[in-house]
Amino acid sequence: MQIGRITLSGLLIGAAGLAMASGSFAANETVTIAGFGGNLQKDLRATLWQPAADKAGLSIAEETHDGLAAVRVQVQSGSPTWDLVHLGSDDCAVGGKEGLFEPLDYNVINTDGFDKRGYGEHWIATNSYSVVLAWRTDVYKDKAPQSWKDLWDTEKFPGRRALSTYPQEMLEVALMADGVPKDELYPLDSKRAFRSLDKIKSKVAVWWSSGAQSSQLIKDGEVDMMAIWGSRVASVIADGAPVSYTYQDAILGYGCLAILKGAPHVKAAQTLVAGVVSPEIQARIPEMMPYYGPTNSLAFQVGKFSQEVLARSNMSPENLKKQVFLDANWWRDNTNLVREDYSLLMAN
Repeated sequence: MQIGRITLSGLLIGAAGLAMASGSFAANETVTIAGFGGNLQKDLRATLWQPAADKAGLSIAEETHDGLAAVRVQVQSGSPTWDLVHLGSDDCAVGGKEGLFEPLDYNVINTDGFDKRGYGEHWIATNSYSVVLAWRTDVYKDKAPQSWKDLWDTEKFPGRRALSTYPQEMLEVALMADGVPKDELYPLDSKRAFRSLDKIKSKVAVWWSSGAQSSQLIKDGEVDMMAIWGSRVASVIADGAPVSYTYQDAILGYGCLAILKGAPHVKAAQTLVAGVVSPEIQARIPEMMPYYGPTNSLAFQVGKFSQEVLARSNMSPENLKKQVFLDANWWRDNTNLVREDYSLLMAN
């Protein structure tokens, strides 16, 4: 990730730009955001959405959705009641391609500090997560696995494995296990990824389909080693289970915001997004949403964090360089091509 030098004058210019943008809509205008609900949405509001709204002089209302299909219904109605939607990166990319979203105004939204894979014409990443390698420390006492190659090495590291039922991120893991450097992953060689998965599938005891299931598997010792979301393994460790993990070659995925086509408050939504991804607001994530991370790396220049916080944040400078950003545009164009083959692989 390339990070530009941040200066006081730059921050002042950004603040002035936000103020100018704020003047283009009515005071205390209400922007409606739809998210996945639950604790994640609650945390996003407290950490990002509400502070950005307060800064811009906006009010926010919230709704929940069950995926991109709900966004299609809103837009196809011709009069959507939502302004913004929080989705996974691949859905943001798909929705942009389908014409469901307004273009983002990058005269208002500053992308300094963002990886080029962290935003597109119609969407921008707001919070990151990592798919990490985790293992039971009571099983691997003498030598711990440290890479995806170790997950595939069933002789050196015998034991029960678990992978996700979703091909996204698992194909990247399979390619790195097969020796592809993380900076050469994209475009993904899906045929090579499936050959790699063929080598390990007989040792996959469980294909997990939810975060709750994945954390329970390793917490209860039903599997010894697995690919898992870092946010899920963190709770397992906090509960005292003998589990550890590494950010080495982890996959950085992210949630993102997009403005619905025909939304009633487009200008206000543009300004709200600008605030959400600003370094000052993003700097709230490492402490308020542990084991998630800011998508704007300048957050680590404007925020002051303890070594403990930096060690656990997936986007801290030290952890960031170990990982690779997921390419949402590749998955936008290829998900349908690999989904059936992946389902067949799990079934056979």
